[in-house]
Amino acid sequence: MRKGIFALIALVVTQLPWQATAKTVEEVLKEKGVITEAEYREVTTSRLSTYVPGKGFTFTSPERNFQLSLGGRGQFQYQYLDKDDVNGPAQNTSVWKIRRFKVYMGGYAFTSDLTYRVQVDLAKSGTAQMLDDAWINYRFADEAQLQAGQFKMPFSRGELTSDGALQFVDRANAVDAFKPSYDIGAMVQGRIAGGKFAYAAGVFNGTGQSDSRTTNSGAWAARVAWNPFGEVKYSEADLENTPSPLLSLGANYFANTLKRTAASPFFLDITTSAPPYAGSNGWLGKNYAVFDNTERVDVGTYGFDGAFKWRGLSAQAEYFGGKADGQVTGRTVDAQGFCAQAGYFVLPKRLEVAARYSFVDPNRDTSQDQQVEVTGGVSYYFAGHNLKLQGDYTNIHTQRGAGNQPTDDKQVRVQAQVTF
Repeated sequence: MRKGIFALIALVVTQLPWQATAKTVEEVLKEKGVITEAEYREVTTSRLSTYVPGKGFTFTSPERNFQLSLGGRGQFQYQYLDKDDVNGPAQNTSVWKIRRFKVYMGGYAFTSDLTYRVQVDLAKSGTAQMLDDAWINYRFADEAQLQAGQFKMPFSRGELTSDGALQFVDRANAVDAFKPSYDIGAMVQGRIAGGKFAYAAGVFNGTGQSDSRTTNSGAWAARVAWNPFGEVKYSEADLENTPSPLLSLGANYFANTLKRTAASPFFLDITTSAPPYAGSNGWLGKNYAVFDNTERVDVGTYGFDGAFKWRGLSAQAEYFGGKADGQVTGRTVDAQGFCAQAGYFVLPKRLEVAARYSFVDPNRDTSQDQQVEVTGGVSYYFAGHNLKLQGDYTNIHTQRGAGNQPTDDKQVRVQAQVTF
């Protein structure tokens, strides 16, 4: 009889997600006298630790008021870059990389409505830049949540998608050139109608990852997404072989104010480094010479995106626009970027082929300054995004490359990823 009860409990528990705010099956059975206190503790204690591939080891307190998950993700990459002949043969590179090696911990404390996450990337140089996520989030309801700490600003579907859930070896150059990425601040967010509509809006330092500033300036960002047929997760490739079409349409905007310096373009009121869009590969960073030394520059960037999944087919696209206005000189810079990609599973849930187009125009008033990337890729998923092998080939066309001549560089990358 006793074994039968335990079997019944185990069967039900494996079929239902546990919710801290509701009574568990074993709690109900104990209250009704079906099982004793000793049997209750035996059953619950046996489930205090679990392991799920991709989510790591999870430990739960007997009182169910605390949970901790530990896991990690490694990306091991080979890259060969064949530079255009105008660069000379010595410019070609062949390199092995640990592209990312992230370890993370997360869960809830006191109640399942109060969640937390900490993530560091051990492959990065510099202690400050190793810290990615460090936040807490309180859920008043699905529709209203408050998050504070360091996390990605709500901007760009491509950036908000984890680097562990990408369709290619890495993100498109348009995403990298316009994204604000990680910052410290606070944000309200929510999911409405089961995720058919989602929003997020927050205020941030505006200085980028693990950084602060010496002025009273700040940044703000907001994003909305509409999913008319149901929530579309931030994960590329249709690994689920979605039986019914899924569509997501999103829009986002962020604004910031930065100050230019002669030695380190936009670093004057930032203690460590500039956010990605103001760095050497960002649209704003490529235009620092337009503005005067010590001039404060107002920045506004917007974007629109769409994503589609159905029966192994996936497609998504993003458009970005950016504008920078010098407060002293009145000089302006207008930038734009675009990327689109699509993939299809030749073997459902296993073998996928994909293609991507991406371009960045860092200054629309300057001719011959665009960079265009055309990429083809193949991915084999042994266990979804948790264990996969990816390869891609990219032609990188720069309108004004070495010696002010147009260049076409060829890039080959192969990457293995394991998430545990």
